Amino acid sequence: MQSNTDSAKGEQLPSSTSPAGFATAKRKLHPSVELQYDRTWLTQLQERVDRNGPWDDWTMHQLAVEAEQAKLIGSFDDLQCLRSLPSFEPMPHQISTARKVLHDMSGRAILADEVGLGKTIEAGLVLKEYMVRGLVKRALILVPASLVLQWVRELNTKFGISAFAQKKEHSWGYDVVVASIDTAKRDPHREKLLGQDYDMLIIDEAHKLKNKKTTNYQFVNLLRKKYCLLLTATPVQNDLDELYNLITLLKPGQLGGQSEFAANFVVDKRLPKNEDQLQEALQAVMIRNRRGDGGIHFTRRIVKNVPLQLSGDEQALYDAVTSFVQERYDESQGDWTSMLSLVTLQREVCSSRDAVFLTLVNMFKKTAEDSPIRAKIWQLVEVIRGINANTKAEKAMELIRQMNDKVIIFTEYRATQEYLLQYFRSHNLVAVPYRGGMNRGKKDWMMDLFRGRAQVLIATEAGGEGINLQFCHHMINFDLPWNPMRVEQRIGRVHRLGQTNDVHIYNLCTVGTIEEHIVSLLHEKINLFELVIGELDHILERFEQKNESLEQRLARLMLESGANKDALKHSIDELGNSLSRIRDEVELEEPVDLGAVNAVMNAVGQSIEVRP
Repeated sequence: MQSNTDSAKGEQLPSSTSPAGFATAKRKLHPSVELQYDRTWLTQLQERVDRNGPWDDWTMHQLAVEAEQAKLIGSFDDLQCLRSLPSFEPMPHQISTARKVLHDMSGRAILADEVGLGKTIEAGLVLKEYMVRGLVKRALILVPASLVLQWVRELNTKFGISAFAQKKEHSWGYDVVVASIDTAKRDPHREKLLGQDYDMLIIDEAHKLKNKKTTNYQFVNLLRKKYCLLLTATPVQNDLDELYNLITLLKPGQLGGQSEFAANFVVDKRLPKNEDQLQEALQAVMIRNRRGDGGIHFTRRIVKNVPLQLSGDEQALYDAVTSFVQERYDESQGDWTSMLSLVTLQREVCSSRDAVFLTLVNMFKKTAEDSPIRAKIWQLVEVIRGINANTKAEKAMELIRQMNDKVIIFTEYRATQEYLLQYFRSHNLVAVPYRGGMNRGKKDWMMDLFRGRAQVLIATEAGGEGINLQFCHHMINFDLPWNPMRVEQRIGRVHRLGQTNDVHIYNLCTVGTIEEHIVSLLHEKINLFELVIGELDHILERFEQKNESLEQRLARLMLESGANKDALKHSIDELGNSLSRIRDEVELEEPVDLGAVNAVMNAVGQSIEVRP
C-alpha cells in the first residue's frame, strides 16, 4: 500500500479520506491554490425554508399524489379516460356503448343510435380511451363537409383531443385529422392517405357507404386501419344488402360471403329470415340505443301553428302566380312531371316576395324573347313591385319580441333569408345568417356570434345540417318543406340530447294557400311533432314504395286541382288519411318488410345495458 508520505520533504500528511485532510494535503502540495466551496445549495434550501417553512412546495406534493392515483386501475373494464374529462360527464348509455366497443368488439363497431342520442360523443369516448391506453396515436375522421368544424370543436373542447380540420396538404400530417370524405377520396389526397397506416378510422353518416360500387365505399375499404367506427342512424334504408356491405367493410367475413348471407338471412331484399341468428351476428358488430330506452330523457316539444291572413296585395300575388302555373300546366296537356319547377313559385310566394321575384327574373332571362310568356312573367313582376310589407316577417318580429330569448328561424330560400336580415336590422334586432354556401370559418364565426351577441339565427335548409343548438329552445318555421324528414331534421338541431328546456316550435302558415294544407298534413294527419324519427322513417318508406315521393304527390295534387281550392283540400285530406292508416299499420301490425329488419335492430338495442 502506498505510504502517505511526501517523498520530497519527508513530511507525514493527514489522511486524505476526510475533507479536512484532503484540504490540508492540497494546501501543502500546492500552497498557491485557495480551495472554493459551492454553497448555492445552502442558499436555495434557506429560500425554500423561508417560503414554505420546513416543508416542500405543497403543489408539488399534490401533483405527486395525483400521479400515483392515476396509476391505480381498479378494473381493466373501467374507462380510464373518464378521469381526464373533469368538465364533461357522458350519459350512462354513452359510457356503456364505449365499454362494449372496447371489450366486446375490439374497436370495430357500427354505432347505430337513433338521431340525437350522441353518436359523436360515443365515438369521442372510444377514441379518447384508446389514446389514453396508448393503443391509438394516429386517427382519421371522415365526415360530411358541413360537420368538419363541429367534430373538431367537440373533440377539442369535450375530450381534450388535439384534432385538426384538414385545410391544406400539410394538414394530413397531424395525428388526429378531421376531413370531408369527398375531399379525402380525390387526388392528390387519395394517394397520400392510402399510403399511410391509421390506428383508428371514424366515418360519420356511414350509410352513404351502403353501395359497395361507389367510390366512397371503395376508398374507405382500401384505407389501412386497425380500429374502425361507422356512425349511422339508418344502417338499413331500402335493402338488406346495405347492411351486409357496411358490416363487411367493418369486419369482412362476419356475415359470410354475399351468396351465403342471402341464403341464410334474406327472403327478398326487404324481408329477413332467421332473425335470431341475424340478431346474434349483428350484436357482434353493432350497437343501437333508442330514445325509448331507460335513462334517456328528452324535453317536450310544444308546437304552435300560427295562421296568418295575407294582405290584399300578397293574396293577389299568390292568386296571380297560381293562375300562371295552372296555365302552363294546361299547355303541357297534363304532363305534371315537367311542371315541378314551376310549382316552386307557389311555395315561394308563401315565403316572401323576394324569393318569387328572384325565380321569375331567372325564368324571364331563360325565356325566348319572342315568347308571349315573357309578358306574363313581367306582369307578375309588376304585381310584386306593389307589395310593401311581409305579413310573416311582421308576425315573426312580434313573436321574437315576446320570447325575449334566442331563436332560430328556418327558411328554404336564400332570398327570404336576406330579406329577413335587412328587416330585422331595420328594427334594431341583431340577427346573423347561416347557410350552406359559407366556408367553415364563416359558419363557425356565425355560430359564435349567435351564442354571444345575436338574438336570432336565420338558417337555410342547407345551413341547418349538422349544427347543434341546445343552448337555444325557440324555433320558428318561417316556411315549411314538403318533406317531413327535413322538418324533423330542423327540429333535431335544438331538440336533442343535452337540451334542458322544453322546445317551443312555431309554424307560420298563410291561410288560403297550399301552406295551410301542408301544416295540417304534417301536424294533424301525420302528427309529425310527436313521432320519433324511426316511426317517421317507416311511414315514409311504406308510402313511397309506389315510386312517388310525398313531395311529388303533393305537387301533382296541386296541379291537378287547379284553382279549385275545395278540390285541393279534399285531395290532401285523402292523402293525410292514407298516411294515418300507414302509421296505424306500422304501430300495430306484426313486423313485416322493413319492420322486420327494424325488429332485429331494436333487439340489438335491447341487448345494451342502459343504466338509469
